[in-house]
Amino acid sequence: MHRLTAHWQRITWLSLLLLPMGLLFAAAAALRRGLYRAGVLRAERLPVPVIVVGNITAGGTGKTPLVLWLARFLKERGLHPGIVSRGYRGSSPAPKPVAAGSDPAEVGDEPVLLAAKSGCPVWVGADRVAAARALLAAEPGCDVVICDDGLQHYRLARNVEIAVVDGERRFGNGLPLPSGPLREPVSRLDSVDAVVVNGESAGLVAPPGRFAMTLEGDTFRNILNPEFRVGPEQFRGRTLHAVAGIGNPERFFAHLARMGLTFTAHPFPDHHAFSARDLDLPRAEAILMTEKDGVKCAAFANEKHWVLPVAARVERSLGERVVSRLRRSE
Repeated sequence: MHRLTAHWQRITWLSLLLLPMGLLFAAAAALRRGLYRAGVLRAERLPVPVIVVGNITAGGTGKTPLVLWLARFLKERGLHPGIVSRGYRGSSPAPKPVAAGSDPAEVGDEPVLLAAKSGCPVWVGADRVAAARALLAAEPGCDVVICDDGLQHYRLARNVEIAVVDGERRFGNGLPLPSGPLREPVSRLDSVDAVVVNGESAGLVAPPGRFAMTLEGDTFRNILNPEFRVGPEQFRGRTLHAVAGIGNPERFFAHLARMGLTFTAHPFPDHHAFSARDLDLPRAEAILMTEKDGVKCAAFANEKHWVLPVAARVERSLGERVVSRLRRSE
């Protein structure tokens, strides 16, 4: 999959070879979406409103930082959100609660990060509807559910849809999976409640309903000793390696470069299951990684391993728009 994504950014011989499969995928996705809209397939509605944060492309776009931002905003407004996720590559099919110390191999890396940073109950399950119902049964005070990913999971009825777009990679070659990155056509963005563009956004952000997002962070945290935090100046002039198993590793590497750091970059596929061997980098004085990768490396981390926490910066008008949509659905 990691090699295939390189072909998603342009028209290549492989993308053309896979185009017939892509057209079949697009037709099947459109048929399924149409059946739900026509009521032939029935969506299940929860007793509380649902906000879906997803995307129309395969790969990471920055959904998890936005979910954290949105959960914090809703809590500031007096709401009590819970978070559900499929738990990508997790091994637990049944609904399961997630804690900061949960095993990422069992529940997925992003849910562990959400549990550690959101202060909200987090549940995972292959069936998002069942996971949401289990969360509400366990947390009766929860009055809104945020679904991390699941824009195409139409069986879960939703009150608000937010689509996140990678402002750098955008829509790649514009072709459907597997010939390109599109899960749904770009026109799908016209029907969501808000489009959030992460990063470079020229030509993509225009009101109403479109919002710019940036990821900010300049303090590193040691994985082995989490209370130990330092700025980038501590790493300048040292032999550094940076690893990233996220949807767009180059975004992380560019962030480090803007901080004035010189390093050897090691990109990995999104959701890569890191092992100690992956971090066995000779002569490395420090190894820098994302928080999402850090949760998978905690079991074998040493004093050389550091994560860079980041937070989403988004216009508060996005949160106000979401709250307004929730009130309309009451």
